[in-house]
Amino acid sequence: MKRSFIFSLLTIASLSAVYAQNRPTTLPAGGDSTRRAPGAVNAPARATPKPYATVITDKAVTRRGMITTHRLDDKFFFEIADSTLGRDILVVSRISKAGAEVRAASGYAGDQIGSSVIRFEKGPNNRIFMRKVSFRTYGPDSTTAMYQSLKNSNIQAIAAAFPIAAYTNDKKGSVIDMTDYINSDNDIFNFGSPAAKTRFRLGAQLSDRSYILGVRSFPLNVEINTVKTYSLTAAPSPFGGAAPMGGGGASAGSNTVELNTSLVILPKVPMQARYFDPRVGYFTVGYTDFDLNPQGVKELDLIKRWRLEPKPADMAKYKRGELVEPIKPIVFYIDPATPKKWVPYLMAGVNDWKKAFEKAGFKNAIIAKEAPTAKQDSTWSLDDATHSAIVYKPSEISNASGPSISDPRSGEIMESHINWYHNVMKLVHDWYMIQTAAVDPRARKMTFSDELMGDLIRFVSSHEVGHTLGLRHNYGSSSTVPVEKLRDKAFVEANGHTPSIMDYARFNYVAQPEDNISSKGLYPRIGDYDLWAIQWGYGLLPEFKTPAAEQATLNKMTVEKLKNHRLWFGTETNPDDPRSQNEDLGDNAMVASTYGIKNLKVILAKLPEWTKSANEGYDDLTNMYGQLTGQFSRYMGHVAKNVGGIYETPKTVEEAGTIYQRTPAATQKEAMTFLDQNLFTTPKWLLNQTILDNTGLDALEVVNKLQTPIINRLLSVGTLTKLVSAEATDGAPAYKITDLFSDLQGSVFSELKSGQAIDVYRRNLQKAYVARLITILKPVAVSTGAAIQVGRGGAVNSGELTATQSDVLSVVKAQLKDLDTAIKSATPQATGLSKYHLQDLSERIETALDPKG
Repeated sequence: MKRSFIFSLLTIASLSAVYAQNRPTTLPAGGDSTRRAPGAVNAPARATPKPYATVITDKAVTRRGMITTHRLDDKFFFEIADSTLGRDILVVSRISKAGAEVRAASGYAGDQIGSSVIRFEKGPNNRIFMRKVSFRTYGPDSTTAMYQSLKNSNIQAIAAAFPIAAYTNDKKGSVIDMTDYINSDNDIFNFGSPAAKTRFRLGAQLSDRSYILGVRSFPLNVEINTVKTYSLTAAPSPFGGAAPMGGGGASAGSNTVELNTSLVILPKVPMQARYFDPRVGYFTVGYTDFDLNPQGVKELDLIKRWRLEPKPADMAKYKRGELVEPIKPIVFYIDPATPKKWVPYLMAGVNDWKKAFEKAGFKNAIIAKEAPTAKQDSTWSLDDATHSAIVYKPSEISNASGPSISDPRSGEIMESHINWYHNVMKLVHDWYMIQTAAVDPRARKMTFSDELMGDLIRFVSSHEVGHTLGLRHNYGSSSTVPVEKLRDKAFVEANGHTPSIMDYARFNYVAQPEDNISSKGLYPRIGDYDLWAIQWGYGLLPEFKTPAAEQATLNKMTVEKLKNHRLWFGTETNPDDPRSQNEDLGDNAMVASTYGIKNLKVILAKLPEWTKSANEGYDDLTNMYGQLTGQFSRYMGHVAKNVGGIYETPKTVEEAGTIYQRTPAATQKEAMTFLDQNLFTTPKWLLNQTILDNTGLDALEVVNKLQTPIINRLLSVGTLTKLVSAEATDGAPAYKITDLFSDLQGSVFSELKSGQAIDVYRRNLQKAYVARLITILKPVAVSTGAAIQVGRGGAVNSGELTATQSDVLSVVKAQLKDLDTAIKSATPQATGLSKYHLQDLSERIETALDPKG
């Protein structure tokens, strides 16, 4: 059955309506004013095009391309060929230059601020309409009644209308004046939404301080550069609404930014799409299809990927399995502003992906290049949306990101600007020092060698390039590796510590000093999963002409490949699966974290020495101690997620086994034992008094920030509800809600049985425990509009209200009563602060349980 985009014919339906509603009666000469027909509302005047030569004079500066542009003094004209009318045009807006105020809100050169698709078409009264196009709905065959119904229900908005100033001499093109629209504060050529402006505290555009810098036309794109000045709005209040600014006004001052807007014509024939498969992690674009399911609708997602195709002469070779070069390789340019010594490492991070594309049948499919100088190519621009680049940003942000722009019709990635913030080097320094300094002497200093820092930059570059190829984070990849293999020098140096560079696995913190593992076994690298993901997403199946037709073959291939567990994908969006976590390693968080803690103890002892710099204070020590305790906190979080965990393994019906499984009870019990020994038993080894005295940190606060989040997680309504559900599903073998309370209360309140004095750290822990239970018993009032969401496998992600509708509240009440009884029994034997503490807890519990309270 013939398929088509529903919106490709919407203009036919809309134009007849426009003509009927807007047809004027007698027009005054010249077309510069209007006369309304009886009953007509704002009927537009018919524009009167002038001879081409009187509009585009010999003084015009003309640039020919996808849309020919003309500049006459301060006027800018588009000359749109009839062949361009109706074509889909991708519009991407970015910041070119920004002041300190905008940069303070994370607005840097190259940052995207808007994206949309437009289409120019001829309207009535000698006008050109610009429609803003949506592709959220696919239509069935255009001959069916369903198509007509969808067409009538999904008319595309007319974003702007332009009088035709002149027709070209051959009558195959129209000239329109774009000056006022480009200068206006619109959401297509500038900030894509009010929220985008709000982020930078920008209000209304100040027209007297805004102007057009220039318009340049190229074969596939038009580049518009503008200077926009906006009033400043009030800063958002932490309590909602706007916080008052100086003088009490709603706005004060102004801010000026330079913007670049790229208009890129999309392919006349969209690339053949590929349907998303949850077993392979790709970013997607989606739509609603009214044709695939004859008895309903189907939501479909298309993966985002670049268009890689063999040259026609090489197609036979490709089908035979020979490597061929694509018609158009993926090219990433390195921003000229990048410090020269880091350029080779950034380029290496791009080129590392070549071997992955060989799995998909392409050689030299991705290339890194240094951007040409102005002397080499005066037309080249970093802002040009047809150029993909790694953009260097002089920012204090410790990060990098890899966004991309894609064709919403097919998922084809059109370009990407990787954001490379200068301070990402601090991020990788701190990670590497805290995770590997126990085994790598190069990490034992505050300034790494260029070679080491270059290696770390290369890893981050590869990761971000992976995102621009369409790949999502694979948080589950590292869980496929047995923990003890991470200490196996031969294995880890040959295979890496995770099968995917798209994991947030960072560095091998499990490796011990005696393992003698080199940097090859410590760094992330492109691994088995990455090779498979590129093969799955980019390998062509030329025998199939639609994405639906290739599904069976792709599924068969995927089922077979996933027999290799190292190719498993664990999504970053699942809050319940303990296998899919960021920053973790190995198939057992308890064992991996035990090794990690051993290394942290080695590092802590040397931290004052390794952070010492002549003529400096203790800022570096403060920072790195915070990094070390933060790493310890991650280990605790990795372990705690096992409690109430639900494994999610996407499958098709051709695969054996179920999608959802509860974390084994023995594993949950192991997690609770680990937390008892390493967290709830106060980790006093972390409290290096020399470090605390030189940083001003308070030991009680350090411990509290480690323990309280884990208490709150274990005693969250979500976790408790999952344990109740697990018992209902698995029966006696399940790790039950009563098991959790028995283990946790026995750990946190062990002194009640032993009769030992309760020190200040334990008193604080016990207060946190009781406070959390009281919060469940008497939750803070929530908005009546708050949604209760149930996650995968019945896991509750949010909504304290569910406690009143399940056994959770009943069990919590019972636990508080039992705890109060135990506290009262232990109080007479207690002395000093221990006694006061127990009396206080008992009073808090009784007040909470009092129905009149």
